[in-house]
Amino acid sequence: MEYVAIVEQGETSVGANVPDLPGCVAVAESRDEAMELIREAIALHVESLRDNGEPVPIPRSVFETIAV
Repeated sequence: MEYVAIVEQGETSVGANVPDLPGCVAVAESRDEAMELIREAIALHVESLRDNGEPVPIPRSVFETIAV
């Protein structure tokens, strides 16, 4: 499965979240580190859902870039 991760650059950190997995987030000092951490967070989130007998959400989010 492939999930969309939203990455946001803050003043002193980079955050990432996964819209299809509420609560699945990561914060790091760099974009590369944030991407590594969100990959790990997704894997752990999905594993936790499965371990608890909860459904794993199917990835539904897509992204588009909009030029203005």
